Amino acid sequence: MPQDLIGQLVEKRKKSDGPLISPRVPSLVTEVNDTSMVYKAGLRKGDYITAIDSIPAQYMDELRNIAATHKSTQVVLQVNRAGSNVSIPAKISNEGKIGFAGIAFVEQMDSLGILKYSVRKYGFFESLPAGVRRAGEELVFYIDQFKKILSPSTGAYKGVGGFKAMGSVFSGDTWDWEHFWTITAFFSIVLAFMNLLPIPALDGGHVLFTLIEMVTGRKPSDKFLEYAQIGGMIILLLLMLYANGNDWFGWGKGR
Repeated sequence: MPQDLIGQLVEKRKKSDGPLISPRVPSLVTEVNDTSMVYKAGLRKGDYITAIDSIPAQYMDELRNIAATHKSTQVVLQVNRAGSNVSIPAKISNEGKIGFAGIAFVEQMDSLGILKYSVRKYGFFESLPAGVRRAGEELVFYIDQFKKILSPSTGAYKGVGGFKAMGSVFSGDTWDWEHFWTITAFFSIVLAFMNLLPIPALDGGHVLFTLIEMVTGRKPSDKFLEYAQIGGMIILLLLMLYANGNDWFGWGKGR
């Protein structure tokens, strides 16, 4: 496994509209608009696409890659329909789309046996220790990420983002209250951890100076504390500039 695997995955994610990692799902048509050209050509819900112009496309990742290289092209879809092979002419759009919806929800993957999906519900008193345990797991997870970001050899710094990245985490076609509050809670944990870093201008910096005073028995001079505060603010502003610049201009990407 390459040491900069994380950096390679981040760059790949920035070039793709899809998720970084997802289960491999078959090219099954779950929805097709009855006014679309591909519907009029014969594609139906439940059809299983096996190839495009005789190029195997049994999985959605294969289908997307082929469609991306055949933009604005007339092709023939090889389809398995209830055990019968059917050929359907179709035109791939300028955006590399064929015009149907595939498997998108966890429930659909569960019903097809792609993965196992289960839901566990907690009562009020059960939820309290479960919430504390989940918060601890998320904190450990974030600290591990933070360590990788600080190690340039991993390339994880390329994935650092600012306000745009934070906003994209909340984006979605439908409202999902669980997702919203999970992300909100995660950001709260992240901010609490960041605030404890020993950087002047953060609470962690004040704690550091207090500990120094307790150990040495001498309070740092006001002039020193003033310069340390200014230095801490400069560090924080530079970090914000890098994170938001990386969002828009890809400063952390390899050229």
